[in-house]
Amino acid sequence: MILAGDIGATRVLLAAYQNEGSQLQCVVQRLYKTQDHSGIAEVLKDFVNTEGVPVHAACFGVAGPVRAGKSKISNLEWTIDSRELASQLKLGSVGLLNDLEAYAYGVDALASTDFITLSEGAEDSEGNRVVISARTGLGVAGLYWDGFRHHPFACEGGHSDFAPRNDLEMELAQYLRKKFGHVSCERLLSGPGIKNIYDFLRDAKKAEEPDWLKQQISEAADPPALISQLALEAKTAICEQALSMFVSIYGSETGNCALNFMATGGVFIGGSIAAKIVPKMQDPIFMKSFLDKGRMQSLLADMPVKVIANDNAGLMGAARYTLVQKAFSREKRAIA
Repeated sequence: MILAGDIGATRVLLAAYQNEGSQLQCVVQRLYKTQDHSGIAEVLKDFVNTEGVPVHAACFGVAGPVRAGKSKISNLEWTIDSRELASQLKLGSVGLLNDLEAYAYGVDALASTDFITLSEGAEDSEGNRVVISARTGLGVAGLYWDGFRHHPFACEGGHSDFAPRNDLEMELAQYLRKKFGHVSCERLLSGPGIKNIYDFLRDAKKAEEPDWLKQQISEAADPPALISQLALEAKTAICEQALSMFVSIYGSETGNCALNFMATGGVFIGGSIAAKIVPKMQDPIFMKSFLDKGRMQSLLADMPVKVIANDNAGLMGAARYTLVQKAFSREKRAIA
């Protein structure tokens, strides 16, 4: 039994998986809100005691950089220590990965129905891959191709500088710079990022905010989700413009990542936001921005581009990591 976790700033997903042949079968899955708990140890205790599952291996994806087996979640006052988790679970070791690295491990565990294709790319596409995911924050991970298999690795590309491409985006960058100082891609490509774009359009008088919308947003539990929903329903111009800017910037940054990682083997867009706004992601504005890289347009056109519709990819990837590590250990022993 493998215990897998996806630990983010707003939620913790835990699941127990059984490995049946080459397939991972989910036995039980629970969702926890981070605001209701003091730390991951409390969450794990509740899950193990409530579900009563034996734990033989464990791995967790965390929304932050992992160094020496520890991670401080980027948008939450939690510090995760793999050694403490191993002690709590009575295991020799516990895997601790950046959440997008875990997501990358999950790509090959998904079914074909879990993908929505934005661009088919070349028929013989092979090589490195990249995963980009906008949720509470923006995550990026690469998958190096050695000619036989993909090797996921973490990075913190979501915190790289936002690069405006036109006068409107330059005004947006200046607006955010006054508010935050450093303007990372995450300031725009995330749930809070959608609200930041909306606020800019309102405050810079680029679009009008109706009184009824102002009230709804002030009362909404999740303003970015409301803005996205109203945009998809074509209820108000300011929401439509905000989501269009978000998708255009998302396409551009995804193209940047595709070039940085030379992702000829595929570009995968994860996260709950993309999955919820698929009709807008399928709008030509995304791929137009993705391809708008001058002389590199033909290279990018050969890269398959897909939205991951299964939000459990990170969980499945964390579980799959334990299996991959066991396989590598067997290979090492065989070689020795």
